Amino acid sequence: MITPPKDCVCMNPPFAYKDFEIRSIGTDSTNGRYGEVSVHTCKKCNSLWLHYIVEYEAFSKSGRWFKGLITEKEIETMTPEKAIKYIESLDWYFYGGSYFDSTGKIGKGFVRVD
Repeated sequence: MITPPKDCVCMNPPFAYKDFEIRSIGTDSTNGRYGEVSVHTCKKCNSLWLHYIVEYEAFSKSGRWFKGLITEKEIETMTPEKAIKYIESLDWYFYGGSYFDSTGKIGKGFVRVD
């Protein structure tokens, strides 16, 4: 796994989509959440990030996202339904969105997705 340098754009929120190549893994429909799962590759350092984003249209300020480092080998077997458990298993991850009133913080453990 590539460990990004601390001064890289992928390690310093807020994040900009233009700094990443994005490829979709699919949609996680677990519990009716329809979370979008993708892999973001940093254009500067080539680190790989598993990205999960969900928003509940019926509720204001419900948007939330999570992203954690992942290897190419782990991506090969990743499915949308496995994404949350994978992120929860990491030593740390980034999270943010309107639900958290944040453009990015570091977290670990339980992911508040539902």
